[in-house]
Amino acid sequence: MIKGIGVDTVELSRIAQAIKNRRFVEKVLTEPELAKFDKLTSSARKTELLAGRWAAKEAYAKAYGTGISSQLHFLDLTVENDVSGDPFFAQQPYEGKVHLSISHTGIEATAFVVLEK
Repeated sequence: MIKGIGVDTVELSRIAQAIKNRRFVEKVLTEPELAKFDKLTSSARKTELLAGRWAAKEAYAKAYGTGISSQLHFLDLTVENDVSGDPFFAQQPYEGKVHLSISHTGIEATAFVVLEK
């Protein structure tokens, strides 16, 4: 049974500007995500990674029903990739099954989350 659905889209240009502030990056990305981010050498790839993580976490928060708030923070959620490259939430508070899809175009990143019981 589906318990929640969330979707979010963010413009890459907005994230490219925000990346200039390291505090913003550290507000959104957990330690494992920061390690992956810091290993990237391309600013375009860094922007895509951060935008995808931002959209995924916003979509999750919508599906969870709280939004990003005092009940759920960006750092409560960690997105990783499995061996085939598919994203998944390695850390999150929901006890059921969580489905995640992230997509990028040249101008935006979109994420879709379904919470299933």
